[in-house]
Amino acid sequence: MYTPPAFREDDPAILRSIMREARLATLVTATAEGLMATPLPLFLDASEGEHGVLYGHLARANGQWKAAPIGEALVLFSGLDAYITPSWYAAKAEHGKVVPTWNYEAVHAYGVAEFFDDPERLLAAVTRLTALYEQKRAEPWSVSDAPESFVAAQLRGIVGLRLPITRLEGKRKMSQNRSEADRAGVAAGLAGSERPDERRVADLIPAPRG
Repeated sequence: MYTPPAFREDDPAILRSIMREARLATLVTATAEGLMATPLPLFLDASEGEHGVLYGHLARANGQWKAAPIGEALVLFSGLDAYITPSWYAAKAEHGKVVPTWNYEAVHAYGVAEFFDDPERLLAAVTRLTALYEQKRAEPWSVSDAPESFVAAQLRGIVGLRLPITRLEGKRKMSQNRSEADRAGVAAGLAGSERPDERRVADLIPAPRG
């Protein structure tokens, strides 16, 4: 990922936050058959290893897990993002030498993908993943709410993914390269957006110093 120094994000806590907030990631592997990619909900276990371990599952019919990966796999996490119109820049009125851009957060996680189909491990992974996304509901659904025989049949249709993260690349492009006046204009413009996610981006624009 191309990351100019101004946009580089190395704080582990921020990287983990972006990964968890992304919810849906994309697993990319290089194989003898070419690049293969699958969108997946994943959960991060930060207690394992230096950078944590990602867990999820693929459909057993998905050919990606069957194709031997060449080297490390790449998992793409996209965080908050917003289109930035040059109309928000103070520089537009000063000299007009401005162009549109996009602000966004992204994390790339690398590691060797491990696939497994042990029923107990699969059940544990699916249970944790489900609990993660059900926890904020008034009446959370649990895997144990379904009949055991039904769950067992569903587990036979998937393959688990375990990916110990060997390195992380983080990028948070939030107008850091613009003047204070331009950043203030961007923050104000996004704060007035009808999109809740763009209003959240407004909060990430660096505030003027002092």
